[in-house]
Amino acid sequence: MAPSADSLRPLALNAVDTTSIQPMEAPLALGLSVSAWPLLQQLQQAGQADRVGLTPLAAAALQTTPSDLLVAPAAEFLSDQWRRGGPTIVIGAMGAVTRLIAPLLSGKQNDPAVVVMDAHGQNIVPLIGGHAAGAEQLAHALAAALGGQVVLTGDAASQERLALDAFGEAWGWVRGGTPKAWHDLMLSQASGPNLNVVQQTGTDLWRSSTAGQHFGVTADSEHGIALAIGPRSDGAPCRWHPATLWIGIGCERLSSLALIQRAVDRSLQSAGLAKESVAGISSIEAKGDEPALLEFCEHQNWPLRLFGAAALADVAVPTPSEVVKAEMGTASVAEASALLASGDGAQLLQSKRIFHAEGGEQGAVTVAIAEAAHPLAASKGELHLVGSGPGSLQLLTADARTALSRCVLWVGYGLYLDLLEPLRRCDQVRLDGQLTRERDRCWQALDLARQGARVALISSGDSGIYGMAGLALELWMDLPETERPRFQVHPGLSALQLAAARAGAPLMHDFCTISLSDRLTPWQVIERRIEAAASGDFVVAIYNPRSRDRNWQLTRAQEILLCARPETTPVVMARQLGRSDEQVSLHSLGNLRPEDVDMLTVLVIGNSSSRVQDGRMVTPRGYPGATLN
Repeated sequence: MAPSADSLRPLALNAVDTTSIQPMEAPLALGLSVSAWPLLQQLQQAGQADRVGLTPLAAAALQTTPSDLLVAPAAEFLSDQWRRGGPTIVIGAMGAVTRLIAPLLSGKQNDPAVVVMDAHGQNIVPLIGGHAAGAEQLAHALAAALGGQVVLTGDAASQERLALDAFGEAWGWVRGGTPKAWHDLMLSQASGPNLNVVQQTGTDLWRSSTAGQHFGVTADSEHGIALAIGPRSDGAPCRWHPATLWIGIGCERLSSLALIQRAVDRSLQSAGLAKESVAGISSIEAKGDEPALLEFCEHQNWPLRLFGAAALADVAVPTPSEVVKAEMGTASVAEASALLASGDGAQLLQSKRIFHAEGGEQGAVTVAIAEAAHPLAASKGELHLVGSGPGSLQLLTADARTALSRCVLWVGYGLYLDLLEPLRRCDQVRLDGQLTRERDRCWQALDLARQGARVALISSGDSGIYGMAGLALELWMDLPETERPRFQVHPGLSALQLAAARAGAPLMHDFCTISLSDRLTPWQVIERRIEAAASGDFVVAIYNPRSRDRNWQLTRAQEILLCARPETTPVVMARQLGRSDEQVSLHSLGNLRPEDVDMLTVLVIGNSSSRVQDGRMVTPRGYPGATLN
């Protein structure tokens, strides 16, 4: 007898890397026939599903049944998943899935995501929960990983419009308003008229996407506001809330949790501000051990910023208190800390209010609310370091494709973004950076991720090899832990690897890479590294070999290497790898002409055993039993 849905056993997992990022709660992947089994295995191995299941009939057709395979009737799987509220990937016929889920459907705002695909993963359909539940997002991630095609039939997708009821999530915003209001808004959008949208806070970069440009937005509220983006809880039936509010709190020692909760809720309500827009709580350092305050922040998942009395005393506030000054060393705690936490450009939206204990409560609490110029929603934000490979989209890894699909913002040098442009959707935004402004580019990407956005910071090749990963990670580590977005590096194919593949097998023994650019590293250091590589008989890959302004360094590197290895040492010269004008040629170290080399070239210089034969370069490894002449 098949087990009931309640007894479906969980998949046994090895230790999970906490830096990995799932698009949402990891889905259940269900196969309706045995033909789905190979794809189920692929999804599981790629981390696209944390549980995989087959129907009893399909499982019976397997030669062996894995211990972590879930087996139950399809209706039980789906019923269990509906109860969990998690997404489901079903490999099977669309009609069969439609009939199975029909009794479970309760409404657009409540139904979980269901994605249907064929057994080859080529046609991927977000059947239910396309926007709010994330089915379209999941479908795009699957398509990127599997090389399939997303089949979208909704009006927003077909007209290249923003999905108004979902797009804010990728920017780190929280949705406000009733399900009916959002339903009516989507119907209004589908009917075609321009919609009145007012934005008070949060980045407006979404407007520069293709979908945002053709959306027909206006700040004119003469005929009513259809959608508002900001901290207000009123004024529009549908709202997206960037996290820009900082709530300053002062309290008597051992004030109760219930009192703090009531004080915050009442303050927000009286000011007409949405709880969804709260970025965090602020107070004086002396309250850093206040039990109820700490518990409140933990329960709400809000960061707590604490400031010294001297810093608070320097803030001009509308309602200072001499009593507070005498006790705490500053005339203001709530107002001053809210303004300090909000940073430059802060506005005080709610002056301090004092709440005294009522039935069952203890203590007294003072609350003030300020608005920051920029949101802080680091717990929602993601920074993906993406290696785009040498240039050809065919050489882009599935992991990198999945990350690019997930991110609403692509940040990088313009040339690299141009190469990836065919993959960019109409709702995604690109931010072009200057070639020599790497730090600015990293900080821009990190800051937007701190605001809650899902951001891809793109480097050519592998982002961890002369790319942005190191600098981005250093900046990320400089942030307080509560302000760090999720951080993940997605490796790419490096120019070194592709050059070696094109030339034969020159990297079969120990090798090193050296950049000849002295813009970030003193030449004396670079020269010592070349000397060490030469004396150690390493195969040497040379990055950034020569530019118009650096036209002598390669000649000097050649001289150093020739002191340790013969002129006949083979050299691979690879230019514009992975692009339409790719050029790969073989030379010797002695006849290498530096003037033929530029910044678009990678050199691979062999060691003492490297040789060329039949137009291919090889560095023998010396495997036992091999005959090497």
